[in-house]
Amino acid sequence: MKEQYGFYLEMDRCIDCWSCQVACKQWHGIKAGTSTRRRVIDIWGGKFPDVTRTFVSLACMHCGKPACMAVCPAGAISKRVDDGIVVVDKDKCIGCHYCFFACPFGIPTYGEDGTMDKCDFCIGDIKQNGELPCVATCPTNALHAGTMEELSKLAAEKAAKILIGATQPSMIF
Repeated sequence: MKEQYGFYLEMDRCIDCWSCQVACKQWHGIKAGTSTRRRVIDIWGGKFPDVTRTFVSLACMHCGKPACMAVCPAGAISKRVDDGIVVVDKDKCIGCHYCFFACPFGIPTYGEDGTMDKCDFCIGDIKQNGELPCVATCPTNALHAGTMEELSKLAAEKAAKILIGATQPSMIF
């Protein structure tokens, strides 16, 4: 693989505004209440009265070893050689949900047509000043996208860490 693209989220900057999720849905023409390629979740921690709440913007992590691809019986999921982006061929997808159960992050969702839907890094659609719509719309600049090499340099300034897992996710927190 030539380069691996991924995301870096500065969780201390995410304010749960859902701008990234709304921008993604709007950009791709996804109706409200249906699948979503990016979503914001809350993570609660601690014990009363010292409760913490962290917001995390999640999308496909374009793993180095995608579990979803390994279990797809239709061969609908592949990893691009040039950039490491994991893509779905909707013409091949049979909507079996194996990918959802295999993904350790619970990322795959399913559209109205029953086929799997997930972030494809806006392949061929990067138009908002050269940035992905989810990144361009973030009012706090918490979300970044690029090569893992670029993101690692940016994250080093913040002492962030690459997410570790058997699937080798391309995500830095």
